[in-house]
Amino acid sequence: MLIYSVVCAVALLASALTFFSGFGLGTLLLPAFILFFPVEKAIALTAVVHFLNGGFKLALVRRHIDFGVAIRFGLPAIVASFAGAWLLLAAADAAPMADYTLFGRTYTVMPVKLIVGVLLMLFATLEFSARFRAVAFPAKYLPLGGVLSGFFGGLSGMQGALRSAFLVKAGLSKEAYVATGAAVAFAIDIARLSVYWQTFATIQSQSEYALLASAVLAAFIGAYMGNRLLPKVTMARIQRIVAVLLFLVAVGLISGFL
Repeated sequence: MLIYSVVCAVALLASALTFFSGFGLGTLLLPAFILFFPVEKAIALTAVVHFLNGGFKLALVRRHIDFGVAIRFGLPAIVASFAGAWLLLAAADAAPMADYTLFGRTYTVMPVKLIVGVLLMLFATLEFSARFRAVAFPAKYLPLGGVLSGFFGGLSGMQGALRSAFLVKAGLSKEAYVATGAAVAFAIDIARLSVYWQTFATIQSQSEYALLASAVLAAFIGAYMGNRLLPKVTMARIQRIVAVLLFLVAVGLISGFL
């Protein structure tokens, strides 16, 4: 029951918080799955929740999509997401980098955990940083933004901060900005899940599928709560708490504690 409580609670809260905290669902949900699963499986499970939740949001705002921007940004993102996802699976199969003993216990530094830990720390910093959220790249860099967003989305699932930085200056209305970003994120999720599929072959029990379904449902409820009940403003205190927790998980991954 602990795993259900933690994952579903985080899925619900993370989905709700995305409406006003500045953090993305994947950035918040990934650490919860990492506590119970290998990193590559945690990323794949997070991707499923993100994909279905993103599809739910996209269905609500699809009429506002700017297809010109979506194509210029989204096509490079889809191609790059394949590369990021393949790199993740390659890193998952790589040999340990180092071992060390602390207080009589041996810890192992794994390449995939090191990569994801560093990226989690980086994107937690970017999504928390008001200065970075103020950064906006000219529209001519949309294809480059797509490559970066797609690659890191495929590698770790964390790409919302980069996507926002490149789309915000694309001349979109508020509605088109939200809808176009949702469409691009949905496309990236489809691409990376097509690479992650072999990871799902390691899901052996119905309980893991039940956990995934429960997390998806919790995320849907959180999205509804966030859209209907929560104030759509930045809450600095929540941002600080979440950023600290993400940093702790990142340090645990990098050091081999998790």
